[in-house]
Amino acid sequence: MKCPFCGHPESKVIDTRPTDEGERIRRRRECLRCAKRFTSYEIIETTPLMVAKRDGSREVFSRDKLLSGMIKSCEKRPVSLSTLEEAVDSIMATLQNGMEREVPSTLVGELCMEKLKSIDQVAYVRFASVYRQFKDINSFLEELKSILENEEKKEDS
Repeated sequence: MKCPFCGHPESKVIDTRPTDEGERIRRRRECLRCAKRFTSYEIIETTPLMVAKRDGSREVFSRDKLLSGMIKSCEKRPVSLSTLEEAVDSIMATLQNGMEREVPSTLVGELCMEKLKSIDQVAYVRFASVYRQFKDINSFLEELKSILENEEKKEDS
């Protein structure tokens, strides 16, 4: 690390501490030439995750947008915010662990529905009705029948 005082290219690290919930590391350094001390911060460089929408447009993945959609689907349901935040974190980890830097919005929606299905079935149906754009009551009923059949299979096992 180049010294900001004398420009010498070498320094030694005296102290290292995590900051911002471990997102950054603060390093206290001492120049090997002039012995002056200075602080540097180290952060992980991330490439933004892009979402390819159905209409062909692209936008940066937004954790807040995903959480907001899940909160709306869980409105007036006994689901805690921390549960939804954990679900969003899990979805984000799945997307970031994939090697793709651009993911289709359909994948994000499917992962979200999968999480909501295990959290609250009513919230899942609410989200699915918007996400899958049910055209009529029959398509809505088909989804409900599918949920009931899966529940029956679980009970029989």
